[in-house]
Amino acid sequence: MYTSDDLKNLPTARWRLIINPPQPGAMNMAIDEAILEFCARGERLPTLRLYAWEPVCLSLGFAQKGDEADQAALGARGWNLVRRPTGGKAILHTDELTYSVAGPVHEPRLAGGVLESYQRLSTALLVALWQLNIPAKAQPHTQPAAENASKGPVCFETPSNYEIVVEGKKLIGSAQARRAEGVLQHGSLPLCGDLTRIVKVLHFEDADGRERAAARLLNRALTAEDVLQRPLSWAEAAKAMISSFETVLRIEFEETDLSPDEFERANDLAMTKYRHPNWTFKI
Repeated sequence: MYTSDDLKNLPTARWRLIINPPQPGAMNMAIDEAILEFCARGERLPTLRLYAWEPVCLSLGFAQKGDEADQAALGARGWNLVRRPTGGKAILHTDELTYSVAGPVHEPRLAGGVLESYQRLSTALLVALWQLNIPAKAQPHTQPAAENASKGPVCFETPSNYEIVVEGKKLIGSAQARRAEGVLQHGSLPLCGDLTRIVKVLHFEDADGRERAAARLLNRALTAEDVLQRPLSWAEAAKAMISSFETVLRIEFEETDLSPDEFERANDLAMTKYRHPNWTFKI
């Protein structure tokens, strides 16, 4: 991870802070991509966005097979399905704080490469958790990529490099997409609830496979409430995250809403991409 001296060398920067009410999955992903487009072109300040999901939504990673989602089980529960523009495996978005960071590739906090920028942002995420009395750390992972790829369909049971863990169990899952002009990273902090709900809306060969996946998940992941042994509200977690980004990454936030043109672009992306089966089931 980056040391305090590394981060102190960052110049102070002005960023936007956007706090959204809960949105359906397609709109959440569309808003993230719209912000990325405008930030990459330099038309908006780099942006930290904090949000939630309504209704519950299963998101697939960019390169994940669409048939791993059980559409019938999702429909029976009234849950949404969306494919993310970032990699990784499936996540069930409910009872969580979700963050996204978007900005141009030359922004010092995002520059360099996936691992380098991820480590900078992870330092801020760690400090937010420490402020909440959660003893998290960033854990290097040395397992070969091919072995990683053979794991199951659930993000929080799949190891990743420098994932944020508490006593070896993953707490925050993040993913990044880098384009020629801009960077998007978003991730989830599960606040509470039964993490194994996700296996009920994914396909497995048989009931034993589903039960094994649930057991692996409980062995490899946890929620903030599991650690604190008390409820952690969305607002409390968001406050800590904003504070840590300000202090660790030397950011001065300007809280605002989406601009009308960003909102228009997000609506277009939601309709033509994120709600469209050609995107959701492209693999």
